Amino acid sequence: MQAKRIPWKTVAWIAGTVLVVWLVTGIILAGREAAPPPGTQPVTLRGGKVTGNRISTRSWTFEYKKAEMSPDGTFATLDGVRNGILYKKGKPYLSISAEHASVNTQTFDFTATGDVHVTALNPSDGVSKSFDTDLVQWTNATKLLTLSHQSIFRTGGQVLKVANITVDFNKDEVHLGKVDGVIEAPGP
Repeated sequence: MQAKRIPWKTVAWIAGTVLVVWLVTGIILAGREAAPPPGTQPVTLRGGKVTGNRISTRSWTFEYKKAEMSPDGTFATLDGVRNGILYKKGKPYLSISAEHASVNTQTFDFTATGDVHVTALNPSDGVSKSFDTDLVQWTNATKLLTLSHQSIFRTGGQVLKVANITVDFNKDEVHLGKVDGVIEAPGP
């Protein structure tokens, strides 16, 4: 029995077609990046709550619309911060809302940016107080809240522009920078 001979032109045509398909596929796939190894991508969370503690006492808590954690989990970027609470001696002291916040999950420090609104909760003098600004920084180790940019300070119906504000939770002190505005004395 004699083997059937395949013409060399047919073999060359098939080999050429395979080579062209291989080259075209290689060129198309060359523009794609390889998938990053597991554990090197940020983690995205939608809707949740995050809490910062200092030793055994709660320091602050936030609800957020979206969060992105760094691959190692040490930093988080939060969007749509709302129902935030800063605690003083374990009790709610200030509420905070912001467009964005960056949180160090190791030190529990945070920076809030965008439209930031801070309101005193249950002030001891019974007079409402709130601050509107675009940057707030919290240093958890020293329990210090810093509003380093110009802020609008509202208290008891009065509105003032304040160059900067520092709230020291440990010393129970609030420091106001240069104040611009008029304060009316309360009536008898």
